[in-house]
Amino acid sequence: MSSFITKLKNEIDTSSLIIDKFEMAKYITDWPGKITGDALAVLRPQNTTEVSKMLAMAYEYRIPVVPQGGNTSVAGGSVPDDTGTSVVISLERMNKIRDISLSAMTITVEAGCILEKLQEIAEDKGLFFPLNFGAKGSCMIGGNLATNAGGQNVVRYGNTRELCLGLEAVFSDGRVMNLLSGLRKDNTGYDLRDLLIGSEGTLAIITAATMKLFHLPIERSTTIAVIPDIDTGLELLNRVQSATGSAVEAFELIPRVFLELVKKHAPQFQMPFPKIPELCVLIEIAPTTPQISNGTEAMENNAQEQLEIILEAGVNDGLILDAVIASSEAQRREMWEMRENALEIITKEGNRIGFDISLPLNKVQAFVKEMEYRAGSLVKNLRMCHMGHLGDGNLHYAIFPPEGNSDALNSKSEEIKTAVYEAVSSFDGSFSAEHGIGTSKLFAMNNYKDPVALDIMQQIKMKLDPKNIMNPGKLLP
Repeated sequence: MSSFITKLKNEIDTSSLIIDKFEMAKYITDWPGKITGDALAVLRPQNTTEVSKMLAMAYEYRIPVVPQGGNTSVAGGSVPDDTGTSVVISLERMNKIRDISLSAMTITVEAGCILEKLQEIAEDKGLFFPLNFGAKGSCMIGGNLATNAGGQNVVRYGNTRELCLGLEAVFSDGRVMNLLSGLRKDNTGYDLRDLLIGSEGTLAIITAATMKLFHLPIERSTTIAVIPDIDTGLELLNRVQSATGSAVEAFELIPRVFLELVKKHAPQFQMPFPKIPELCVLIEIAPTTPQISNGTEAMENNAQEQLEIILEAGVNDGLILDAVIASSEAQRREMWEMRENALEIITKEGNRIGFDISLPLNKVQAFVKEMEYRAGSLVKNLRMCHMGHLGDGNLHYAIFPPEGNSDALNSKSEEIKTAVYEAVSSFDGSFSAEHGIGTSKLFAMNNYKDPVALDIMQQIKMKLDPKNIMNPGKLLP
């Protein structure tokens, strides 16, 4: 290992190499602060050629490599283990915009480009990049691709995978693959782009990507509506989609437990209703063209009027019990800030068991009911927070101990996890929706992933990374 470090010192720019333990600290601890590892060094390449050179050296010396973007992972996938035998390759300095095409509506960016910067550049050109979630100010597009990140707008635009037209990537032996052309049709064999998206750095390092851009919405209108139950909420979602020409940009499920935590830990946010309801949905519509009003006359910027009509009909038909529409951009922003701060708010409550799961839309309510029974039979008076992106079936499901008894989960945590995973499996769902596997869900990969699919994944890994240096111990058991 000392010879490897010596070679690094001799062959790469000194600004690209960190070996001081204090300077490495932020690269070896995950965002939640639960996992701290160790590393031989942190490497910070400035371009793809440097990434290729670094990987070729690591391949020669059989040094494990942990690719890292903004290090906002909550599944343990972006930090090294505690052996101190690996290097972190941070893409933070590879943050250039290589190209933007207004006619093709594409943008090509390096992997270290921060998501929010990409959004701002697109909007400066009158276009829109829809990937959006709370970590947008620090997460990077390479990490978004490596984990196939989702967020609030998946219901309309899809996960990161659906937003990507091409990749540049470097494999473990240093070879560079350039598929950045931005073609929307390329039927020339296996889709290697899709293979790398969601692979969590276990097959290659994504160094750049060509992403789709969209037309900017002409207006947004946002509401928080109280609904009787989840199935009724899905009926409401379909109605809003139909009435707006599929202009629903977000449809977020907000249960009472979360609003109680907001009141407790984030009192700066105003409660949308005088009395905390059992179940709400946060709905945002964002048309990109003027809508048709009364069947004859086109009206500009009438999203709020349209939403009011939909909500009124929903109340009359029993789909909605109450609703409040954001009357200003400030009120809209407050609604979203409360939602986007969910992880921080939930974290402040302390001990919990958290899951990132997805279910078929028509089985979400049945799963929630089943878990009330299963988990409730293990520990009485648990607080279950079934919050998430209802529009695409993704729940960020959290189970808290009874109020005033924070230790009640400890002895039953493994049984509760098993109950959740078994219920997800029985309802044809997924135990990882948008946060990736990392190290935190290896148990579930071993026990609930289709065994044939898992075997093929392991064969692909062995072929593309024969020395097992690419993010070992992550994603695959």
